[in-house]
Amino acid sequence: MAISEKVKQLMGGSSWVRKMFETAARLKEQYGEDNIFDFTLGNPVEEPPQGFKEALKEFGLNPIRGMHRYMPNSGYPETRQFVAQQLAQETGMPFTEHHILMTVGAGGGLNVALKAILDQGDEVIVPSPYFVEYGFYIDNHGGVMRLVDTADDFSLDLEAIEKAITEKTKIVLVNSPNNPTGAVYAADSLSALGELLRAKSKGRRTPIYLLADEAYKAIIYENCPFPNVFEFYEPAISVVSYSKSLGIPGERIGYAAINPLYSGAEELMGAMIFLNRTLGYINAPALMQRLLPLSGANHDGPREYQRKRDILYEALNEYGYSLIKPQGAFYMFPQTPIKDDLAFVMDLQQTFHILTVPGRGFGKEGYFRIAYSVEMDVIERSLPGFEQAARKYGLRKG
Repeated sequence: MAISEKVKQLMGGSSWVRKMFETAARLKEQYGEDNIFDFTLGNPVEEPPQGFKEALKEFGLNPIRGMHRYMPNSGYPETRQFVAQQLAQETGMPFTEHHILMTVGAGGGLNVALKAILDQGDEVIVPSPYFVEYGFYIDNHGGVMRLVDTADDFSLDLEAIEKAITEKTKIVLVNSPNNPTGAVYAADSLSALGELLRAKSKGRRTPIYLLADEAYKAIIYENCPFPNVFEFYEPAISVVSYSKSLGIPGERIGYAAINPLYSGAEELMGAMIFLNRTLGYINAPALMQRLLPLSGANHDGPREYQRKRDILYEALNEYGYSLIKPQGAFYMFPQTPIKDDLAFVMDLQQTFHILTVPGRGFGKEGYFRIAYSVEMDVIERSLPGFEQAARKYGLRKG
């Protein structure tokens, strides 16, 4: 055997998202790209904002001497100051550059945080449905993932979380706006979670940390409130990616922020800076760090995604699919009309050339995920197929 037994097992249970994405590539070659409706991968199609392009052009024409060299492992001070100022404005809390670590995307930030906190066998509670890579990230650092169900509307189930907490619990990992559901966790829910973790942390050598994956925080619809997790709990870490807010997922730039009110923030940040290097991430990309303060941090993508969400949601709802309207991100998570979500997804693929991802890939059978970060034309041309599938399975009569 050329690889370890453990890695072989992990690969066997690897992401359904990637499996379906690879299937989409084969089908596009077979039938032509215009005849395949690919909703598998959350890969933003919106181009970066003009400010980003102008800043990139400026650096190309007038490079700064040494701009591609190593920087401090925490990131450029001016970039961390820029992020800290934004967070201070958003939260009203005393963020400084010392609370910010520039990371290789949200994935890099999550791995650094998990490694800094977990000892072998420690448990991480994750509400389900969830982003499937979490299981691999947690396993990377000797942790054990404990899944808990969410409520019917995909909000946090505090009772389920409380029942799942044990002496080995070290982290509760939440993702809002959520992938795959598009749910945004409400302030009262996060407040109750903070109170629960505060109570359960009493008498422990280390607290139970709240780790918030907020990669989609810039994509919120209809002025839905986006609560600040730092307001509700002191031992809290937020991990953010610019992949979605700037439309640059291939550039791998993000940050991790530690609550400035947490008494252990300095020690935790020191560990995360050390691990940013020793885990092999070394530094977040130098050019991207320099571009952020010049290009801003957002573009008009959310408005476009909301238009796409509305068209898709209204159509699927009319056709008879059962689904919760997303509040953020660019994912929709309808129920499948039959219990076997994989069978339904495969029929969508083979009969109607619509590619989605089965809910079991996110820990929730009986559902399927639609990533509508695609061109509007793809959504509009896919609708007859969704309607025909609804008729086939008895959701739409006549």
